[in-house]
Amino acid sequence: MYQKDYILRMIELIAELIAQILGLLTKNNTQEASKILENAYRDFLKEDAAFFRNIPKEKLNTTLLEQHNYTNEHLQILAELFYAEAEIQTAKNQLELSQEFYQKSMVLFQFVDENAVSFSIHLQKRINLIKSKLQN
Repeated sequence: MYQKDYILRMIELIAELIAQILGLLTKNNTQEASKILENAYRDFLKEDAAFFRNIPKEKLNTTLLEQHNYTNEHLQILAELFYAEAEIQTAKNQLELSQEFYQKSMVLFQFVDENAVSFSIHLQKRINLIKSKLQN
């Protein structure tokens, strides 16, 4: 029970962090947003951002679930971080890189959604948002 409560609190903290990053992006402060994001990878997932960035999207789920024993909640946190990464790259006008992070985020969100015990409106909204960003 404590483990689940802890993970849920982490997800809430990630949502607050993403909001802070998006706020910085509206002020064109990509440098500070990038710093916060870099720290978030280590703080929440105990690995450097480069570790996650280097995993191909096709191998994200198997690599993290089988080799690193991550849970669906960890994958959801990583999906949120990839979403923030995509937003930062979009603000920097690095559109190809942005698309890559949106795709990685989408893979993870869809996996979490398919394997969830209960329906999550947040996941559905995020998936739809990313789909629209990928289409544009």
